[in-house]
Amino acid sequence: MRQIVLDTETTGINPSDGHRIIEIGCLEIENRRLTGRSFHTYLQPDREIEQEAINVHGITNQFLIDKPRFADIAHDFLAFITGAELIIHNAPFDIGFINHELRLLYGQFDTIVGQCSVLDTLVLARQKHPAQKNNLDALARRYDVNHRERTYHGALLDAEILADVYLAMTGGQVGLSLHEDSDSDGTGQETIQRLSAQRQSLRVIKASTDELLAHEANLAILDKTSQGNCVWRELA
Repeated sequence: MRQIVLDTETTGINPSDGHRIIEIGCLEIENRRLTGRSFHTYLQPDREIEQEAINVHGITNQFLIDKPRFADIAHDFLAFITGAELIIHNAPFDIGFINHELRLLYGQFDTIVGQCSVLDTLVLARQKHPAQKNNLDALARRYDVNHRERTYHGALLDAEILADVYLAMTGGQVGLSLHEDSDSDGTGQETIQRLSAQRQSLRVIKASTDELLAHEANLAILDKTSQGNCVWRELA
């Protein structure tokens, strides 16, 4: 299966108000492995970026002056994602903006869902973790995914974090490469190494008298606080 982890940054929150995409970041996954292939671009939106949006992603109008427009990259972008399953966190937001850009460029154009299927990781996270925070930062903390110490959101950076979160959340490989001993079926399990029967016997170091006395003292404390239910005494 070919999947594309996708994120965008925009001039505002609603394309119906004329807001545009200013950054696209995509990472490719094949058979649950990050391939290292990516698509990333900044875009000139031909309109002002709202200050609230700048506060989130840190991208300014001055920075985008010499960047290409969506029309300049549309062919390469569509070639990269067509036929894949898009993995997006809060997919309606990004899909809405992509469809808006396509309509501006092509007029009556089939929505991106006609070119790709979509998996919304926010919906998946809410199913797995009801009544909990499920934004990308919360999921990264929950699955021990490196935040990359980000100050601002960024499309490619967020796609990298989302890729790791998605693979962790669905029980798969996290990271850009697999161990050389990975199974051929892609499960990522390492080869089992068995110890030689001719190996030397391990040394057995017995506890000293002082250590035994200290252990007994700790058991007495546990036995007292548990009202005689110290399981270590039962094991003895």
